[in-house]
Amino acid sequence: MNELVTIDAADLRILDLLQRDAAQSNQDLAAAAHVSPATCLRRVKRLVDAGIITRRIALLAPEKLGPSLSAIVEITLDRQGAEHLAAFEAKVQQDAAVQQCYRVSPGPDFVLILQVADMPAYHALVQRLFTQDANVRNVKAFFSVFRAKFEPSVALPQG
Repeated sequence: MNELVTIDAADLRILDLLQRDAAQSNQDLAAAAHVSPATCLRRVKRLVDAGIITRRIALLAPEKLGPSLSAIVEITLDRQGAEHLAAFEAKVQQDAAVQQCYRVSPGPDFVLILQVADMPAYHALVQRLFTQDANVRNVKAFFSVFRAKFEPSVALPQG
């Protein structure tokens, strides 16, 4: 059962600061959030335990790591029973090139965000995830030519 967690202004300040830079020390985070270090540590632990903070990661610039191709792909399945949707979802979750997977409605069944090295790598992914799956009816891909914005932070309520 999901338990509702009360979030106050201090929690919102901490969440906002962590979304901007999760690598800062507890001391720096506490000072910027205007709380004591002990309070800050306790609040962050509570937010983690409540599942509000799911993980702290480094965001990488794929273009600085070598060739990179981003694709947004729409997938329509032949059979949309719960077990078929779950099976497809489980398969794409295991593939490192799939950065995001959404079940959507109406329209296609899934929208995937992919990051691959190049077109041959995309073709290999298509073979592995889509062509060999008899339940995949339609694949429609859009290739990014320029990323104008990438902001993975969540808009927080005003505290």
